[in-house]
Amino acid sequence: MAIDILVAEDEPSILESLDFILRRAGWTIASVTDGDAVLEGVRRLRPRMLVLDVMLPRRSGFDVLKQLRADVDTRALPVLILTAKGQQQDRRIAEALGADGFVTKPYANAEVVGAVRKLLDENG
Repeated sequence: MAIDILVAEDEPSILESLDFILRRAGWTIASVTDGDAVLEGVRRLRPRMLVLDVMLPRRSGFDVLKQLRADVDTRALPVLILTAKGQQQDRRIAEALGADGFVTKPYANAEVVGAVRKLLDENG
């Protein structure tokens, strides 16, 4: 089965929340909990988009994004970055590395769903 969204988040409660709201919105979801697993998961699962936390074990979201953008096979993959509220520097770095969207934690469920719809070019 094709995966719509790969979610990379190491905090179990946030991962559970994202999984629930994205599945409820109708997408198929897979998840990983560390930066190395993101790269392997993107190659293996070929998701339509990636929801990527900045703070991940083994490899940061920024390192993952940099590597995805450097690879011709993953360069165009839409990436939605998640980070803690108030981290303007994170937002600047993510944009410079080629992130397609940005959501701060804590987030409203509708905000995440709307950002995903926009990146997948789907009308709500």
